Amino acid sequence: MAAPAPQRTVLVIGGGTAGNALTVLLRQAGIDVDLVEATPDWNVRGSGITLQGNALRVLHEIGVWDEVREHGCAFDSLGLTAPDGTVLHVQEDIRIGGEDLPATLGMKRPVLQRILIDAVRASGARVRLGTTAEIRTHDDTSVAVRLSDGTERRYDLVVAADGLNSATRAAIGIDDKPEPTGMAIWRVQAPRPAGVERSDLAHGGPCYIAGYTPTGEDTLYAFLVEPARDRATIPPESYADEMRRLAGRYGGAWDEIRASITDPAQVNYTWFDRMLVEGSWHRGRVVLVGDAAHCCPPTMAQGAAMSLEDAWVLSQLLTSGVDWDDDLLSRYHRRRIDRVRMVVDASVQIGQWQLDGVQGDVPGLMRTAMTALKELP
Repeated sequence: MAAPAPQRTVLVIGGGTAGNALTVLLRQAGIDVDLVEATPDWNVRGSGITLQGNALRVLHEIGVWDEVREHGCAFDSLGLTAPDGTVLHVQEDIRIGGEDLPATLGMKRPVLQRILIDAVRASGARVRLGTTAEIRTHDDTSVAVRLSDGTERRYDLVVAADGLNSATRAAIGIDDKPEPTGMAIWRVQAPRPAGVERSDLAHGGPCYIAGYTPTGEDTLYAFLVEPARDRATIPPESYADEMRRLAGRYGGAWDEIRASITDPAQVNYTWFDRMLVEGSWHRGRVVLVGDAAHCCPPTMAQGAAMSLEDAWVLSQLLTSGVDWDDDLLSRYHRRRIDRVRMVVDASVQIGQWQLDGVQGDVPGLMRTAMTALKELP
């Protein structure tokens, strides 16, 4: 009788959305997974997140959809308003995750992270927090890794899910880096005013976009998009004052939202970046997922969705029973690159039209992209 094949081992570097999702999916198939995360608190922070149907579809596959639905706010339309709050148009969104899932769900980002953390813990994966990983050697069969706690181990596969400024991406010789698009966003959690039942966006006024998304029964997150400024010129202690100032010319629900912005520590200011690794997403047995491979402005609310899709597609291939070789990892890239490029390019284009003061066909571009995203990745 032939000896059983040894269990395959994977190291996931980074415990964000993509890394957590992939860990759970691989553990569902019985693969041995270690996950390391650089932050001691497992990155439980942030304001809100908008998840469209293709993201919800993956969360359903992970097994956390019921909990996500319970702690979020689902809706099927998008409102466009004037700066004073007057509703100009309400458009029904496409249910790109399937008719059994809502078109969109807003929730607090820390809540989503905690749900995924609980799923990782329950999966039986070994987790090391406050830990980084150094690739010592890698080839077409395995990867030798040294962790910052002194542990050394050889893995069949290492997955770089360590984000936008991935140290692993650079370590394996992929030189792509994120580039700012010229826009920035202010975000804050706030109480949800009565009557807010969906995302509403206002174009015009002092910002390119003023919007909000309900994240629960009595909460939302609000955001303002403006030209990128040198962050060194904006003292963190002034963040609440600055966001209130920018929100001052927006009406409707913004009157209540603005009054609640008082704690600068709860306000986040971030530049929009763009990156897409066009060439191979792997070197030997080290492969990129999520923001380590691509990022885009949140103008289409597809950043987390693309990361979740990466995890789902890669897990499908790794659990398909075929060899973990160069061809398999190349197939992963081929399945993802055109779809991700479409999202990155469309997200950047929407922002560029605003930067240039051009009246582009945003609804048409969004409709084309969302129709394509309805297909499985």
